[in-house]
Amino acid sequence: MKRYRNGEVWDFENQMPVAAGAGDVILGVDGGTTSTVCICMPILPFSDPLPNPVPVLARAVAGCTNHNSVGEAAARETLEQVMAEALTKSGSNRSAVRAVCLAVSGVNHPTDQQRILDWLRDVFPGNARLHVHNDAVAALACGTLGKLHGCVLIAGTGTIAYGFTEDGREARAAGAGPTLGDWGSGYGIAAQALTAVVRAHDGRGPHTMLTSSILGKLGLSSPDELIGWTYADPSWARIAALVPVVVCCAIAGDEVANKILFDSVEELRLSVKAVVQRLGLCGPEGKDSFPLVMVGGVLDENKRWDIGEEVIKCISKDYPGAVPIRPKVEPAVGAALVAWNFCMKESLENAFKS
Repeated sequence: MKRYRNGEVWDFENQMPVAAGAGDVILGVDGGTTSTVCICMPILPFSDPLPNPVPVLARAVAGCTNHNSVGEAAARETLEQVMAEALTKSGSNRSAVRAVCLAVSGVNHPTDQQRILDWLRDVFPGNARLHVHNDAVAALACGTLGKLHGCVLIAGTGTIAYGFTEDGREARAAGAGPTLGDWGSGYGIAAQALTAVVRAHDGRGPHTMLTSSILGKLGLSSPDELIGWTYADPSWARIAALVPVVVCCAIAGDEVANKILFDSVEELRLSVKAVVQRLGLCGPEGKDSFPLVMVGGVLDENKRWDIGEEVIKCISKDYPGAVPIRPKVEPAVGAALVAWNFCMKESLENAFKS
């Protein structure tokens, strides 16, 4: 199989021995459209409760690893780079890696999963347990501390709702990218705002404060210049960075901005509802309890226009048993805890057999 290497990324293993007394480790990777984080954590005793906080030996950050956005070769190169950096910082190397969980955006089909697993086996040729999921799995796990049960709503640059039942069934809604309508995401909110500015300028839509606010933010003098600005670099994260401007205009009372945000809340509610209904997380009478993990910059708390809180209010009306969770650990730690949970189950099964 072709290797995707960023130069001599693993050469440090020949130059730096594993630190004395170092034990086995787990790598957790949260790979998104904007950035990728890898954490290295020690194997924790399976018989003890998880410590608070979860110990992290090292953390490394790199760029986008969504193969749909940057291409497969670049995505793999960045993944190797960020894992090697985390191991270097922790004083460890691949021989000590007991398990890896890659949770990467763009893993939307079993064929995506299998391609990355095949490549990952080439990177970690030993006995490491390897897991590949969509990045939504890491987001769910960072709220449930590695337990794959409940629903997660991610709304950052992109958006997706993803859920698991306790018997392993899973379902997703949205997350198909901006071309197929990532409504409710940071990109979706900002793209609608840009469209509203153009419509107002043409006379096809109402006047909006978004015009002066967005032009001022971008240093442009006329809405006509938005066309050149947008298509000079239509990257998802660059567009999504305008969300705070939309929120500020909504707080100031702009009707167009408020409509964009309320429409986004409704889209996010529908994504969660689709997953909950397909999996029956709410039980036959719609009142059963289940975790609802909220992740992403769009859902971050804002005291004056809190998109996340508005989504929770709407979902609670549909499903009074939903338990909103704003995670205390980052998704990369969630990914590592998914791998740790699998290791724990395997250990318990082996002990039972013996």
